[in-house]
Amino acid sequence: MNIVLELFVVTFKVLWAFVLAAAKWLVRPKEKSVAGQVCLITGAGSGLGRLFALEFARRRAQLVLWDINTQSNEETAGMVRQIYRELEAGDALRAGNPVEEEVLPCSNLQVHTYTCDVGKRECVYSTAEKVRREVGDVYLLLNNAGVVSGHHLLECPDELIERTMMVNCHAHFWTTKAFLPKMMEMNHGHIVTVASSLGLFSTAGVEEAVVCMYRFLGADKCMYPFIAQRKQATNNNEAKNGI
Repeated sequence: MNIVLELFVVTFKVLWAFVLAAAKWLVRPKEKSVAGQVCLITGAGSGLGRLFALEFARRRAQLVLWDINTQSNEETAGMVRQIYRELEAGDALRAGNPVEEEVLPCSNLQVHTYTCDVGKRECVYSTAEKVRREVGDVYLLLNNAGVVSGHHLLECPDELIERTMMVNCHAHFWTTKAFLPKMMEMNHGHIVTVASSLGLFSTAGVEEAVVCMYRFLGADKCMYPFIAQRKQATNNNEAKNGI
């Protein structure tokens, strides 16, 4: 009887989740405006971090970009500035139209770049202080920076394991401690964490079943293209530098 009841409850919860998702899809909630707000993105030099930066730029946020790679971070900043220019040109075309909703002029928006190793606590705190002095209080903190080893455990150097933990885990504590107190004081702000779904589940006793499912879905090879791309970029850099 208990099994039947539990099955009924689980089925109801799943169906209810579908209903809520469908309701949100049909009646979309109003997006919170980030126009003019200071949004800080870690790992903004490439990948998801760069995509986040471009999307927030389109929403007229004032961006603070952190990355350990100065060159790629500046490339992202250049893309953001181009979006600001396009928005400003569009605003100029719409000037004088009383029907248009008033928006923040893009001429007031800037993008700020900082080279920061988020895996080092002292670097996070000192860079955060520079941001407060030079830009202002951060409204949205997007913890996106991350590293991927791409090695099996026994093949992975200890230093790389430690580096993965420092950047993918510990850094979130340092950045949150750096910016959360002011957000609480202002009663205004958001902290967003980007993480892999692979960190959500590992069920004891059924790993053989999980492996089979992963192999069937191709998830066991999902990192191969990324690793190959990183190796190719490394080889290109070495060739460019004559190594």
